[in-house]
Amino acid sequence: MTLRIDNATARRVWLSLQGMAAAPTGALTQAGLAQIIGRLGMVQLDPLRVVARAHDHILWSRNANYRPPMLERLLARDRLVFEHFTHDAVVLPIEIWPLWQRQRRRLSGKMERGSWGTPLPNARDRNAVLDRIAKEGPLCSRDFEGPARGEVWRRSAHRVSLDYLWHSGALATHSRRNFTKMFDLTERVIPAQYCEGPSASDAEQVSWLCRDALERLGFGTEREIKAFYDAADLSEVKAELAAQGDSVPVEIEGADGTWAQALARPDIEAVIAQAAPPSPRLRIVNPFDPIIRDRARALRLFGFDYRIEIYTPAEKRRYGYYVYPMLEGDRFVGRIEVKADRGAGVLRAEKLWPEPGYRFGQGRMDRLEAELSRLAKLAGVDGVTIADGFLQVP
Repeated sequence: MTLRIDNATARRVWLSLQGMAAAPTGALTQAGLAQIIGRLGMVQLDPLRVVARAHDHILWSRNANYRPPMLERLLARDRLVFEHFTHDAVVLPIEIWPLWQRQRRRLSGKMERGSWGTPLPNARDRNAVLDRIAKEGPLCSRDFEGPARGEVWRRSAHRVSLDYLWHSGALATHSRRNFTKMFDLTERVIPAQYCEGPSASDAEQVSWLCRDALERLGFGTEREIKAFYDAADLSEVKAELAAQGDSVPVEIEGADGTWAQALARPDIEAVIAQAAPPSPRLRIVNPFDPIIRDRARALRLFGFDYRIEIYTPAEKRRYGYYVYPMLEGDRFVGRIEVKADRGAGVLRAEKLWPEPGYRFGQGRMDRLEAELSRLAKLAGVDGVTIADGFLQVP
C-alpha cells in the first residue's frame, strides 16, 4: 500500500531535513559550518547585499552565530568546500568534487557549443590565461583587462576563457575578495585526495545525483529531484530512478488538500518519526534559501506563491524590489521589505504584507521585531527603524 504523507507531516520533514526546524542557536565552529553545508548539499551564492548576501543569510538562518568571514575561511583556508555551478553559483562540500566531473563536462561542453551566446576563445588564448595564472598565482578577471578603452572584445575573451577553464575544472576558485572571484590552478586549490584515484563513471555520477538529491529532499517528484542539483537532464533522472528501484512511492498532500504522487527515500518512515516539530520562532528567510528556492515546491507544500521581483519593472511589481518571505513555525505568514542602511547604521523595515488568514497583532509584531534585531546584527548595523505605513492591510 502506498504511504500517504499528510501536509503537516510533509512540511515538518522538509523543514527538518533543511535545518529549519530547530531554533538557530548554539556555538558554531568551522567544522560545524561545514556540517551545515554538508547537510544542505550546497548553498547558493549571490552578490546582492540588500541586508546580507544570500549565502550568508542562508547559513545564519541555520545558526545565528554565523558571520560572513567564516564561509570565506572554509573556502580559502580550510578547503572544506568548493565553488561551482548548479542552477546558479554555489558552494558544495569538498567531498562532492570527484562526483562533479560530469557537471564540469556538461557546462564546459555547453560553452564549446556556443549555447551561452558568446564565442569561445581558441585554445591558444585559453592556454595563455592558464599559463599566466600558473606563473603569477591567483588572479581575477580584472587582472586581464587591457588599459585601452577600445579593447572590449579582448576583455570579454579573457572573461570567457576564465569561465570556461573554471567550468571545465582546469581552474578553481581560490578565494573571493569583496566577492570578486580569484582563480587558481585546480591542483593548487582542491586537496589532492579528491583529485587523485579512480574516477566515477558517468552512470555512477548520475546515480549519486539522484540518490543524494532524494536524501536531502526526503520526498519529491522527478522534476524536483532533477532540479535539486540541476546536473542531469530530466530524461536521465527518470531513467535512473526507474533503474535504481530503491525509492519508495508515496502520496503527498498539498497545502490545498489535494494529493499527488511522488518518490521518497527508502527510510522515509524513520525520517518522519525523527523529524522534530518546527520552532515557533518567526524568521525572515532569504529568497534563495533552499526551503523556498524551488518555487513550485514551496507553493505545493506551503501554499506560498513567491516570486522575486528584482528584474520586474517597478510599476509592474506586486510587492517590492527585494522582498523576504517570513516563516513562523511551519507556515509562511507574510513577506517583508527590509534594507540595511549602512551609512545610517540601521536596518529599515519598509513594508509588511501578511499572507491571507494571518494577523499581525502585538504578539506577532513583538516576534518580528525580535527577528529584525537579530537580522541587524548579521547586517552589521546597530538599530532597526520601522517606516510609517509599514503594515500593508489588504
